[in-house]
Amino acid sequence: MNDRSVSLFDNYEIEIVRTWKGRGAILCESDKGLLILKEYNGPANKILFQDMLLKHIKDAGFPLAETILRTREDEMIVYDQDRVPYIVKSYFEGKECNNREPEECKQAVQILAQLHNCSDLSAWEGLSSQPVFHIEKEYEKHNRELKKVRRFLREKSQKTAFEIYLMEHYDYFLDTALQVTGEIRDYLYDENMENSEKFPIVCHGDYQYHNIIQTVGGIALINFEKCVRDNPMRDLYLFMRKLLEKNNWSQTLGDTLLNAYDAKRTLTGKDFEHLYYRFAYPEKFWKIANFYYNSGKAWIPGRNMDKLERLLTQENAKKDFLSAILAKTTG
Repeated sequence: MNDRSVSLFDNYEIEIVRTWKGRGAILCESDKGLLILKEYNGPANKILFQDMLLKHIKDAGFPLAETILRTREDEMIVYDQDRVPYIVKSYFEGKECNNREPEECKQAVQILAQLHNCSDLSAWEGLSSQPVFHIEKEYEKHNRELKKVRRFLREKSQKTAFEIYLMEHYDYFLDTALQVTGEIRDYLYDENMENSEKFPIVCHGDYQYHNIIQTVGGIALINFEKCVRDNPMRDLYLFMRKLLEKNNWSQTLGDTLLNAYDAKRTLTGKDFEHLYYRFAYPEKFWKIANFYYNSGKAWIPGRNMDKLERLLTQENAKKDFLSAILAKTTG
């Protein structure tokens, strides 16, 4: 993004006080409050759905979510001279959620439950036109990538210490990935349901600490570009997984976050079943293997070995956590 992008603000009915560069964006103080100009990478029709979702959750009682501004011509996407698409949204002054502070994480989970309470779009006629995300299809894609990486490693004649170590544990994690993918098809989806009945709740899609802003008025949520029709446990899993990895899969922390969510939106046995399979899939191993394969093989960063060793060290603690989640599926 360059300084010429500032001229895109001219498409809007706003009076600019000042602008400054942010992280991959341009921030603006205006008569409409704080705004942010950022490149838009999604499909053109997705921004319409995102806008509809944001208006719906605000009407349902969730005020602290971003707003997409429309141009003088009532458009939500503007283009620079190179036809690069941009959007302008409201922005919140505050700090990102601190994922090292349990109380802030607990509040973030409660806000997530409230968001899900407000994002039921089952009555909206246009919902059926929006695709439903199927986690098993994503896992099948991951599995194909894992098999490709294993094939590459097997055919490589000279291996580094990291590659030897990776191969020693590869079959265990690949077998786990294949097993979880097979089971998730049987337990999580009823193919007899009409498409419009599946997942009427729309997920944020990228519920991570940097999209959760602590403001003087409360917690605000930004960056809904990945919003998607999926089980709401998608958001809860994404937020919890990274925290649990940093805390050796602490059951105490896990229970604290689950109870915080449950206090605002009741978790069912089916919800815990969804969580179980999402946590059970070895996503961290896939990320390590995928990052290795798609980066330069001539020099393998030491952190790859550190991540793999940490993953293996935490495996027993993760199994204990999964057992605790599984016990809740019939609770």
